[in-house]
Amino acid sequence: MPPIRGARGRPRRRPGTLYGDRAYDYPWHRRELRRRGIGARIARRGAEHGSGLGRWRWPVEQTIALVHRFKRLLACFDRTLESHQAWLDIACCPICRRRLQRALSLC
Repeated sequence: MPPIRGARGRPRRRPGTLYGDRAYDYPWHRRELRRRGIGARIARRGAEHGSGLGRWRWPVEQTIALVHRFKRLLACFDRTLESHQAWLDIACCPICRRRLQRALSLC
């Protein structure tokens, strides 16, 4: 039987685009992203505010803050990834319930 060809391990997908704020606007960051084939959407230092990146970053930062309200997830003391994932799923339930209640009340 011939050996199986290809890279070992789980295949990884690269993101098409990376969003970042002014703190990451350095030539070497952009070069590294270009080398890896990832598009850079990084706000330029010294440019006016209003680049529109906040529309994309704010929901992610808000979600992370909501999950960190659950103290068990703030510092990971679980020994296995499965138990940490279970606690994360449990924390997401009330967050999603609140979002759905707000959305339904607006209808």
